[in-house]
Amino acid sequence: MPIPTTLKHKPVVVAEDYQKVDGRYAPVSDAKGLSVGLAQWNDRGKVEISAKVWRHTSGKWSRQSEELPLHRVLDLAILVCRSMQHFREAYRYEHLYDPQNPVIDRVGLQGDAMTVEVCTDNERINEDIKLFSQALSEDDELNGERLRMLSRILKEMGY
Repeated sequence: MPIPTTLKHKPVVVAEDYQKVDGRYAPVSDAKGLSVGLAQWNDRGKVEISAKVWRHTSGKWSRQSEELPLHRVLDLAILVCRSMQHFREAYRYEHLYDPQNPVIDRVGLQGDAMTVEVCTDNERINEDIKLFSQALSEDDELNGERLRMLSRILKEMGY
């Protein structure tokens, strides 16, 4: 099913068969494609690139399709990687984190830093963090495959 090209997001590079590889949802995922292209919120003279997950449900393209600026996609990847790194050693803490110091990392970006921390405002954090850790562990092979591929591509790019 081809990704629409007549909508506000203008795809430039696409993966139209994404449902075949959409993790545990494959091959019956409603996420039918991924694209990188021109953002739907572009104004005249100002062009931004965005990434989009194209969802198709009930015979039509879904309003739940998500579009993110490219830097936010990369920031999410940083957040995911730092989280995964934390949970490799989290067993050392009784609650899988240090309640006295819930900050996992401060990632320097654009002259400031993005704080990566356990959400202690979540009133059920001790229960939720265990569920999160378990799900992360169960998907280790699935996510590891993607991280190895990402690592290889980043090395090829010189990073």
